[in-house]
Amino acid sequence: MSNLKKSERTRQEILDIAWSLIAKRGAEISLAEIAKAANMTRQSIYVHFGSRGGLLTALVRRTDEREKIWEAFEAAMQRPTASERFDAILDAWLIFLEKILPVARDLIRLRTKDAEAGDAWADRMQELRLFYVGIMQNMKDDNALSDLWTPQTAAEYVWTQSSVQIWGLLTEECGWSANVARTSIKSTARQVLRAP
Repeated sequence: MSNLKKSERTRQEILDIAWSLIAKRGAEISLAEIAKAANMTRQSIYVHFGSRGGLLTALVRRTDEREKIWEAFEAAMQRPTASERFDAILDAWLIFLEKILPVARDLIRLRTKDAEAGDAWADRMQELRLFYVGIMQNMKDDNALSDLWTPQTAAEYVWTQSSVQIWGLLTEECGWSANVARTSIKSTARQVLRAP
């Protein structure tokens, strides 16, 4: 095995260990604790990621890769109409959201007092928002987006209504099942955004 492949495998193992620890104990966990769980030194973590912020950003991106969210989005984009593509994208995102909730919620909680956690989450969300703008532009081009919305404002609406925070409120605070929450978010977005 080449050193490059071994290094990449080691990075992925570190990220998977970090994910597991953060899911159980929160994002305030130290690099020393992650290094100990991975049977390596803290310096080794720095070699692979440069900083705690680098590790957190890589962690979020690794989760996208492990859970294949962008592949799910690509599959959704193969649907025949803009409205069907939008529905399939929301489905993919909301299913993904269930899987990332514990770590995502903690990164959001920490972002005001931990710049590195905030940067890791912002990096991920900026990419998602830009993707949503493209979807909303696609709907507009297909005459499926209501004239009340621009692609930008529609994307911002979808992004907020399908956020970790809203999902947590519905499924944990209100006790909704994941299926009911998913169906309600999708149907509401459909009613509000689609052209008559």
